[in-house]
Amino acid sequence: MAKKIAIYFFAVVLFLFSAGPVILTMIGGVVPEKVLLSVPPRWFSMKPTLSYYKYIFYGKIPEKFEERGAMRGMISQEARLIPRGMLTSTIIALSVMGVNILFGSMAAYAFARIKFRGRSPTFMGIIMCRLIPASALVVPFYLIVQAFGLIETKGAIIMVHSLLTLPFTVLILTMFFRRIPVEIEESAVVDGAKPFQVFLRITLPLSAASMVATGLFAFMLSYSEFMYSLVLGGSLGTRTLPVVMTSLTYNPDMIWGMLMAGVFLTLIPSLILAIVVWKFVVENIILGASKY
Repeated sequence: MAKKIAIYFFAVVLFLFSAGPVILTMIGGVVPEKVLLSVPPRWFSMKPTLSYYKYIFYGKIPEKFEERGAMRGMISQEARLIPRGMLTSTIIALSVMGVNILFGSMAAYAFARIKFRGRSPTFMGIIMCRLIPASALVVPFYLIVQAFGLIETKGAIIMVHSLLTLPFTVLILTMFFRRIPVEIEESAVVDGAKPFQVFLRITLPLSAASMVATGLFAFMLSYSEFMYSLVLGGSLGTRTLPVVMTSLTYNPDMIWGMLMAGVFLTLIPSLILAIVVWKFVVENIILGASKY
């Protein structure tokens, strides 16, 4: 009995530690500013409000801030950039996810199954280059992108984010491909399948869960990346959500409720994607483990 209580206790603590900030952010985005900072907390003493979200998406100023005075200055125009930043970050992250799944899977299959001169040094070089601090590569990447005339374009950010995430994808998928029994692919070759057909019809279906997991990881890294997005972007069309939220955070006029609403909005695409693919990934990993 004591063991079960201890397990449930630590499970609740772990849940609160991981999900607590998200829950508090969600509450802070719908609680009126008057009670948000009250001591002791009186968060549920007033009706929830969606006025912060209405301002972010539609520009409708909350009624409490309509009157002239000091409080009116706490409504920042930068909060209106959040929806565009969400769209830009989602487009870039989905593109990076697609690049990782497409090119990462082909490169990983080559390293796992095809013997060619320099395979091991090339593989180690790809993996080791990711150990270089990202800050040390900012200037070289900027000069390369500038030479191609791609500064302040989504393509430049997608290219750099893909280069930063591909080593991890290649490493994970290479390890997974090597776990797939070679006999399965050899049977397909005996039946007349070409190497690319084996990869497309045998290897990819067996490794679908791993590819989705690595693609999701690439999405998360790209969606939350700040430094390269700031250096290579800058215009309204290429300003990603982390860049928008950083400028919002450093704005002294921003009210806490508006900031909480903006922070919660930044989590929505990642939460949706994680919920959609989580069951698929877990079920397929368990199925794969039972097979091998």
